[in-house]
Amino acid sequence: MIAGESILSLIPQKPPFVMVDELLFSDDNITKSSFKIPADNVLVINGEFSEAGLMENMAQTAAAGSGNMARIENRPVANGYIGQVKNFEIYSLPQIGDVLFTEVKMEVQVFDAGIVSGKIWCNGEVIAQCEMKIFINQ
Repeated sequence: MIAGESILSLIPQKPPFVMVDELLFSDDNITKSSFKIPADNVLVINGEFSEAGLMENMAQTAAAGSGNMARIENRPVANGYIGQVKNFEIYSLPQIGDVLFTEVKMEVQVFDAGIVSGKIWCNGEVIAQCEMKIFINQ
């Protein structure tokens, strides 16, 4: 598990735009993270973590997995870009103080492009999911 300041070494984002707290698990195909929503988060609107926040949480979970693999392979952490979002479904918006558990699964990887599926759980229930096409800038 990687938390706090260490997670910042795995993702290109920096405060105040960090939407992951801990890397819970990461291998070649699956990455899991957690995130406790703070009241001062830039993507909190009227006490709720916004749709954009949920999408960014999934993208940063993918970035943390990629960054972790780069660290293991002694490579620099690369920037990634969301190229497409597909089938983005939101079932509920979490509140300030809620803890999100996010899983991102690599579905297809071709050169510097990958398709990932992501799901976010809060209080034991899936609250959002989507598929993203992510490009890595080497």
